[in-house]
Amino acid sequence: MRVVSLLPSATEIVYALGRQDDLVGVSHDCDFPAAVEAKPRVTSCELTDTPLDSAAIDRWVSERLARGEPLFHLNRSRLESLRPELILTQSLCQVCAPSAERVTEVAAALPEPPRVLNLEASTLAGVLDTIEQVAVALGATRQGGHLIGALQQRVAAVVRGVARAERRPRVALLEWLDPVYCAGHWTPELITIAGGVSLLGELGEPSLRLDWQAVREAQPEVLVIACCGQTAERAARDWIRLAAEEPVRALDAVRNEQVYLVDGNAYFNRPGPRLIDSMEILAGILHPELFPLPGAGKDVVRANQYN
Repeated sequence: MRVVSLLPSATEIVYALGRQDDLVGVSHDCDFPAAVEAKPRVTSCELTDTPLDSAAIDRWVSERLARGEPLFHLNRSRLESLRPELILTQSLCQVCAPSAERVTEVAAALPEPPRVLNLEASTLAGVLDTIEQVAVALGATRQGGHLIGALQQRVAAVVRGVARAERRPRVALLEWLDPVYCAGHWTPELITIAGGVSLLGELGEPSLRLDWQAVREAQPEVLVIACCGQTAERAARDWIRLAAEEPVRALDAVRNEQVYLVDGNAYFNRPGPRLIDSMEILAGILHPELFPLPGAGKDVVRANQYN
């Protein structure tokens, strides 16, 4: 089957199923695993590798949306040349990928219209369901069952470990710094499984725009920063500036050096197999006495090292 993925998480699912040879095209954001770099790109965005800070990016996105302008360019001629039979996309987040409406419109106009599979999981169970959906669509139901089973076993291992924890820290996980967005959807569930008490974000609901005073009033003991589309090093550029301001520097998590920067491009923001890696990262942050911390020093960094 000839497949085009317009979503990094969908691309990761296809690779995890062992069906990477079916992928004939991907989005500009698809960067994992490394082998995907060889695949043709069918989308682009003006903000790729932008030097703008988080506030400027937010303004650019808001202004484009207010004018009804697309955030992404979908290369119709390249898409047509790839002759896809299946396009994987989403409608959960209007700033994460081309709109499902636009994709459906373009797909319908192709000489041989492909099937468009819209993935829109908002919980961990929903993410596992999307893996099954993709597996069925690719005729890989056996591989899908094995993959889902392996991911569920990793969840169960964390649950067993957390049962030995003496307490559950209060946690806020932010997916953008300026302005502040507290992560929703599956994130509160990941925090709970990893042995924390989730603050601010709502399970199954979109991320919530707040201000730093609201974060302070929630009194998080641990602050995890996993900015959408940004590595830990990139997010640190905004954090260094903000951490010197009130009320950010007054946060207990800041004063107690319990602020962690995580690669938000790889973890937490992609509803695919690496959400389980994200859960394991949280377990290592919240309960280092029980779990190792994957990616420490690169994908996960203590913010105080930038002081």
